Amino acid sequence: MAKYKITFDREACIGAIACVSVNPKYWLTAEDGKVDLKGAKKNKDGKWELIIGEEDFVINRDSAEVCPVLAIKVEKVEE
Repeated sequence: MAKYKITFDREACIGAIACVSVNPKYWLTAEDGKVDLKGAKKNKDGKWELIIGEEDFVINRDSAEVCPVLAIKVEKVEE
């Protein structure tokens, strides 16, 4: 089964909350008005990352597509 990596640039987030509307399983509204990616870890570049399975790819791709500032990327992880 394929694995995918979500990369989220929280600093770029403007708090449009579109990703939460599409996918509340993975995205939540934070107290500062931006969003958080549930279960993500901060990488060395200051962005947030989470590995997901193929079953959650489509809904997270949709979250990335509705982000008005393109702060969310979903890429296939080579195994």
